[in-house]
Amino acid sequence: MPQLLVRDIEPAVVNRLRRRAAAQGISMEEAHRRLLRTALTGNQPGPQEDFIAYLRSIPPGAGPGFPRAKDRPRRVDL
Repeated sequence: MPQLLVRDIEPAVVNRLRRRAAAQGISMEEAHRRLLRTALTGNQPGPQEDFIAYLRSIPPGAGPGFPRAKDRPRRVDL
């Protein structure tokens, strides 16, 4: 696979890329690949990447609550 080395990028641009990557839970390298892919080919991330991003956007504890059956408690041996 070919590689691309980009030099002399403004620190503000690098910081924005770093923040964007952190928000998406991906590496800066992957964020860079996605930006280039979208800008040059118009291809957006696939459904799997969108689903993963959706799951990561759910705040902790805010997911749907599934009630546990009260009539069948399980025994726990410690």
